[in-house]
Amino acid sequence: MIDPERLAAFAAMTAVTSLVPGLSMLFVMAQTVGRGWRGGAAALAGMQVGYIVWWVLAALGLGTLAAAFPLAFTALAIGGAAYLAWLGIAALRHALAAGRDIADGARTARPSKAAFRDGILVAISNPKSLVYMVALLPPFIDPDAAIVPQIGVLAITGLAIDVGVGAAYIAAGNRLAGRMHEPRIRRRVDIAVGATYLLIAVGILADMLLR
Repeated sequence: MIDPERLAAFAAMTAVTSLVPGLSMLFVMAQTVGRGWRGGAAALAGMQVGYIVWWVLAALGLGTLAAAFPLAFTALAIGGAAYLAWLGIAALRHALAAGRDIADGARTARPSKAAFRDGILVAISNPKSLVYMVALLPPFIDPDAAIVPQIGVLAITGLAIDVGVGAAYIAAGNRLAGRMHEPRIRRRVDIAVGATYLLIAVGILADMLLR
């Protein structure tokens, strides 16, 4: 198993990186504002599924996979950025549409399913997930002990912390979502959500170019 001191250091690092409002948590808050707390919770759950994919890849040797198939990881990130940009444009079009019904658009008949799917895509396509696994994870792994059990413990710890922090972002977004029945507020929120998605997409692409 993993050394308690290593685990404590990993938990502290994960808490700090989760608390800072990065791309993922901004996405969760935006989903909450646009789709309500259920949408935010579904997005957070979807992101955890996406992170589990990364953890499994880490257990299989993520660094080796990234070196062997760099174009695949690049294409994945570009695809995710393009999808987020599409969501942003859709939100902006919804905000600028005249005479729309505030009940349609972002709040679809099955908002939670869409948010869950989007959360998976965001987590998998975010280049920072690769950096997290390749650059930040190794210092907390003891190479002289069994690797997979250590990764399992770190995964459970990281996911639990991320869910806790995400819940706080959902609560914050839900307070704003409560005023979405006001057309003026809804229009401003739609613009903010659309801009957030576009900024996240730009952030993903910029992160790729700076690596």
